[in-house]
Amino acid sequence: MAMHLASRRWQDQLMVVIGVWLFISPWVLGYPLDSAPSINAYLAGIIIALSAAFDLVKTYVWAVLLNIVMGTWVAASSWLVGVVRDPAMTWSFVIAGIATIVLAVWELRSDPELHRQWTRSGAT
Repeated sequence: MAMHLASRRWQDQLMVVIGVWLFISPWVLGYPLDSAPSINAYLAGIIIALSAAFDLVKTYVWAVLLNIVMGTWVAASSWLVGVVRDPAMTWSFVIAGIATIVLAVWELRSDPELHRQWTRSGAT
């Protein structure tokens, strides 16, 4: 059962990695630690990593939906926090955001437990 669960949750495992990347990206890309792009990356990284890690332990549709929202925010945030002139940080945000959205939607569409929760909530 544990092996099946781990293989089924690979999307969450990758989203944890994306969240960690976002959190460390200001240091790696040389941003001031107290700048708006850095704070954005820290907060988004923490939220994505924690909700994905939480979803590894117990499946909740809200955790997956939260990561879709966070992925959308991260992908658009280059234009909103003023890093669009920096290709490295812009691509970091855009790729991390799109990857989070794709992985969360993939998980939402392929996990039977998430389907049950989604249909019970009347969201179909």
